[in-house]
Amino acid sequence: MLRIAVPNKGTLSETAVQMLHEAGYATRRDSKELIVSDPRNGVEFFYLRPRDIATYVGSGALDVGITGRDLLLDSHSAATEIEALDFGASTFRFAGPIGAFAELGDLAGRRVATSYDGLVADFLAREGVDATVVRLDGAVESAVRLGVADAVADVVETGTTLRKQGLDIFGPVILESSAVLIAADAELAGLRTFRRRIQGVMVAHQYVMMDYDLPAELVEPASAIAPGLESPTVSPLRESGWVAVRVMVSRADTNQIMDELYELGARAILVSPITAARI
Repeated sequence: MLRIAVPNKGTLSETAVQMLHEAGYATRRDSKELIVSDPRNGVEFFYLRPRDIATYVGSGALDVGITGRDLLLDSHSAATEIEALDFGASTFRFAGPIGAFAELGDLAGRRVATSYDGLVADFLAREGVDATVVRLDGAVESAVRLGVADAVADVVETGTTLRKQGLDIFGPVILESSAVLIAADAELAGLRTFRRRIQGVMVAHQYVMMDYDLPAELVEPASAIAPGLESPTVSPLRESGWVAVRVMVSRADTNQIMDELYELGARAILVSPITAARI
């Protein structure tokens, strides 16, 4: 039975659980459940602190895990990233008092507060900057004002929180992170099926199914507008000279494609969601 670690809380948890549900797996009904067994699918889920998942997987205690790339790299675990997932994006940057730092080298000999000491220390070492990394478990934005550090390294979205603390972003991006699937052994029995299901959910999130009717002589230009992953499915209609077309299109481009097909001459254009896929 494949043993899989899932975030029990935080920004990654809700989306990860929803993805597993859409992939056909049993998920917990109560936030207090720590273990969910799914013998029908040959898996067992363990709900753990996101920061601990890479350690459990890297040690071999669990086979697979869903966690953040930042947490994986920060842990120095033996686990490796085997699949990037389509959620939980974040960016790590340095920030310091406005006007105090212009470039990364200005951190030499200074103190940097962060919740990701392993990740930040590794980055500074690679860049040849000798600075002291101060580990904090949260709210690092206050570290400079309270005198704990000279600068901070943290997740940055809009930068609004940092500016409220009198801090300004500087230097290069430390890491572009997102949710990832990790394992210590990428060839483990059962992992291929699990990955295929997760990939199917990601495809279903990215695409929709589009059906429309069209004069047969317009199939070629319509296929140029919406070529699908391989090619559209074309079936004759009862009315002579007309065909029915079915094709997968990017969810983000749906309305633009509908507009272009309608202008071309397509009618009865319908869009339906894809709940699962195998590509």
